[in-house]
Amino acid sequence: MLFLAFDTATPAVTAAVGERSGDGTYTSRASASSVDARRHGELLSPTVVRLMDQAGADLGDLDGIAVGIGPGPYTGLRVGLATAHALADALGIPCHGVTTLDALAFATGRGEPFAALTDARRKEVFWARYDDRLTRVGEVRVDRPADIDTGGLPLVGHGAEMYAEVLGSGAAAPEPLYPDASAMAELAMLRLDRGLALPEPLPLYLRRPDAVVPGAPKKVRQWVK
Repeated sequence: MLFLAFDTATPAVTAAVGERSGDGTYTSRASASSVDARRHGELLSPTVVRLMDQAGADLGDLDGIAVGIGPGPYTGLRVGLATAHALADALGIPCHGVTTLDALAFATGRGEPFAALTDARRKEVFWARYDDRLTRVGEVRVDRPADIDTGGLPLVGHGAEMYAEVLGSGAAAPEPLYPDASAMAELAMLRLDRGLALPEPLPLYLRRPDAVVPGAPKKVRQWVK
C-alpha cells in the first residue's frame, strides 16, 4: 500500500510518500517539510512532484492520499484539501482525512499522557489531550492558553512553544513543533489496517473565518419635503 500524505494546516508544509507492507511494516519512501506560513500554495505541488520522483514512483502507483484536515487557518488549510481532492479525483483513489493534531501526536512516539497544541492565531491555540500517541481524549478545542488546564501534562507543538511562559513547565520540551507527513501516512494506513474510521477529508473549523460575506446594504431613508 503506497500513500501520499501532506498537511498545510500549520505554518509548516509537510509531505511524504509512505509504504506499508503486508506484514504491517511501514517505510518512508520520501519526505520533506518547510516552515513558511505564507507560501503553502507555492510550495505544496512542487514538493509532491519532487517526492514522487525521490520515491521512484508515479502518481498512478498511489493507493490513497491522506490529508490534514486541521484545525488551522482557513487559507493554508484549503490549499492542502483542494490539492488532495483534485489528485484523488484525477487518479480515482481514496482520499482520507487526518486531524492535524492527531498527526502531531503520533509523531511524538509517546506512550504516556500529554497534550498537543498548535497556533490558532488571535492569541489562542488549538489543543487536545492524549493518553498516548494513538489515543486522543475528547475533542479538539480552541482556547486562550491562560484558560487551559493542562493538569501538569507534558505539552508538545508550536502552540506550546509560543506560550511557554503562560503554560508553565509542561512546555519545557515541546518538540515536535509541527506535524510530520510521514507520521501522518503511517497513522492513516495503520488505522485503515485496523478497520478504524478516518475523518472525511473536509476542513475542521472550530470558529468562523475572519473574512465574511458582506450583509445587505442598509436602506437609506429618503426625506421628502
